Amino acid sequence: MNHTKSSADALPRAMRWEKGEMYLLDQTQLPLVVVEEKQETAQQVWESIRMLKVRGAPAIGIAGAYGLCVAVKGKTSLALADFMTLVEEQAAYLDSSRPTAVNLSWGLTRMVNCAQASNANTATAMYDVLVAEAEAIHQEDIQLCRGMGANGAPLIKPGMGVLTHCNAGALATSELGTATAPMYVAQSQGVEFCVYADETRPLLQGARLTSWELQKSGIDVTLITDNMAAHLMSQGLIDIVIVGTDRVAANGDVANKIGTMGVAILAKYFNIPFYVACPSSTIDLNTPCGGDIPIEEREDEEVTNFGARRTAPEGIKVRNPAFDITPNELVAGLITEKKIVRAPYTENLKNLFS
Repeated sequence: MNHTKSSADALPRAMRWEKGEMYLLDQTQLPLVVVEEKQETAQQVWESIRMLKVRGAPAIGIAGAYGLCVAVKGKTSLALADFMTLVEEQAAYLDSSRPTAVNLSWGLTRMVNCAQASNANTATAMYDVLVAEAEAIHQEDIQLCRGMGANGAPLIKPGMGVLTHCNAGALATSELGTATAPMYVAQSQGVEFCVYADETRPLLQGARLTSWELQKSGIDVTLITDNMAAHLMSQGLIDIVIVGTDRVAANGDVANKIGTMGVAILAKYFNIPFYVACPSSTIDLNTPCGGDIPIEEREDEEVTNFGARRTAPEGIKVRNPAFDITPNELVAGLITEKKIVRAPYTENLKNLFS
């Protein structure tokens, strides 16, 4: 697929693999500081994923793949069978860092399967196979982002207001993002539109990441708090909603950052199409419906504190689910790299893979 140069090309990459070393952009420090961290152990990669230094379903899938290479890199003196056991153990360990996004387990399962199927006869040869597979996953994600961008861009018409929630941008993937890919492609085609970015409590990925990357890319972006979306919709300022997702169930139910379901309900009320952009690797046909998707609960401090300042009483009970489930009937379409999938989802998602 030909790639029209986009303003997203100037953004720092979420991760890179160079001369056998893995580097992650520490996204917890954005937008104030742009810092890359070299990843030297499996535990460091596990913590980077858990602490959201790298986040976004496609990006953590790639990070898991490279992280497995980091985990076994210094162990190539082992006998082949022992090395294979280590690969399996480290993949399971890395997979435990975050439960909701299916790309992490998808990427690690693919790495393990690739190692098991290889005809490598030494641990060193098998390590080389793993690195090549991780690089292939990374390169494929770039093409997936471009495919989603090409398929979704026609939805964005001149003068539209586009609402997005959380960060499903270039920082969450290898290049153009998922939800933002249609925006970058539309921009490269000269379409003029504006984006409203929900700040996305409690960790402010919309404020810290989406508004920063779109502003740096020259897209007309306005930051709003999550509870302003209904008001803007009532004013006729929002024409389309495009979000990303961490897992799509076989029936088309969508798990995405907490607050997404509320946006979808609002969009339905105001008759605004609600689209979800995702690579086909995020679609999990083994999970029948949204109720079967595990929802990660995170630390109380994310809710009781705003930055370094405590904003809630000591000892208060807290709930902090990181995701919610948007029912399939609220989704106008799933923008994949292959095509836009619409209802009936159970049937059409099966067909996507046949």
